[in-house]
Amino acid sequence: MTFPADFLWGAATSSYQIEGAALEDGRAECIWTRFSHTPGKVLNGDTGDVACDHYHRYRDDVALMADMGLRAYRFSVSWPRVLPSGVGAANPAGLDFYDRLVDTLLAAKIRPFLTLYHWDLPQALQDRGGWDNPDIVRWFGDYTDLVSRRLGDRVKDWITLNEPWVVAFLGNWLGIHAPGIRDLGTAYRVLHNQLMAHGAAIAVIRQNVPDVSAGITIDLSLFEPATQRDEDVQAAWREDGFKNRWLLDPVFKGLYPTDMVNLVAEWLDGVDLD
Repeated sequence: MTFPADFLWGAATSSYQIEGAALEDGRAECIWTRFSHTPGKVLNGDTGDVACDHYHRYRDDVALMADMGLRAYRFSVSWPRVLPSGVGAANPAGLDFYDRLVDTLLAAKIRPFLTLYHWDLPQALQDRGGWDNPDIVRWFGDYTDLVSRRLGDRVKDWITLNEPWVVAFLGNWLGIHAPGIRDLGTAYRVLHNQLMAHGAAIAVIRQNVPDVSAGITIDLSLFEPATQRDEDVQAAWREDGFKNRWLLDPVFKGLYPTDMVNLVAEWLDGVDLD
């Protein structure tokens, strides 16, 4: 098997998944801190309080990546580690940690890919409505500005949001992810606000980071009709709209798919989306 010359073997993580040090050096609570500490929400009551202890062991972790021959590493910044209140005053210790991590990666000749949001919203912002509050577009833009100004001289590959569909529907409709809300109207508002925040953040990143490559991570699914009967073809197309096109069309075309707009309006009949 051969790969293109610019193909990069790498690995990916998220901050709450590996960092630990959940309330250390000025980091504040995130929605997963609150969710995982709520009895019955997570199997075995597991939390990210310690996790892989990457916050303290990052140098050893990068050395392991180098030993494995990895050429790229995608990590996420913990929003409440650098902005404990979600907005306002930055936390110098949090920013310093990501400075050290990026420098260590570059010294090991590993290309850093930075994700701004991988599901650990500051609890302080969730208390103000979280992704259901349209003000979060501005909050996320300010957070993006802070991080991109600090790290943009060394990090040239940026991801705004990781899998916004998961944030919206697993976290705000099914309630099995943080913040544990179960409301379909909320889920669609959350998804819309994430897409608006993505657009705002991309503009900020392009302004602050020369020669940047920036985008969004969308978890796509392939839906094949069980047969070529019309009802099966339509069912597959509908599922594609719900899971894929509802995100892809706004990103690439600037609008939602018409067929899904009509269908979602039926689903949400009587639900307040304002």
